[in-house]
Amino acid sequence: MRASQAVLWVLFATILSFSFSSISHGEPSEKDASVERARKTVQMIDDIYKGGIVLITENYVHDEDDLPAGIAFKKLFASAEEKGWHSVRLLDATDEPYNPENAPADAFEKNAIKALLSGKPGYEQVIEKEGKRYLRSATPVPVVMQKCTMCHEHYADVKPGTPIGAISYTVPIEN
Repeated sequence: MRASQAVLWVLFATILSFSFSSISHGEPSEKDASVERARKTVQMIDDIYKGGIVLITENYVHDEDDLPAGIAFKKLFASAEEKGWHSVRLLDATDEPYNPENAPADAFEKNAIKALLSGKPGYEQVIEKEGKRYLRSATPVPVVMQKCTMCHEHYADVKPGTPIGAISYTVPIEN
């Protein structure tokens, strides 16, 4: 591993380690065991997805004609949702979405982006839909490597570590 790759992994690991230490809640914090398990699930899948996106970008994206990791992961997100595991959305935090479908779509996503841009390491809310509880959680996506700007030119001047987007999760809370 080259020194620049090692620095990127350290930066990425540092961001992930802080992501869940002081989440901003959209409502009073839930302390029951079911919600805690859902939070742990979000942390796990967030680590896996973000690590995978970095790994793919680092090793398989060499020019603008290559499949971007974000598009590959959207297919993975759709597969997880089709199987009923959880739903995931990529959100833009720059007001210049690469893809308009990544714009925050509801109050939760808009509040999450505001919280992340203000420096919060994450944002969450417990909701009920059709008689079932879900944890909605959003975690920041910063630019962690120069290669990101190959497809996202408008990120070139973004200070490292600043969120340019988020990953929004909706995870079932199992009793």
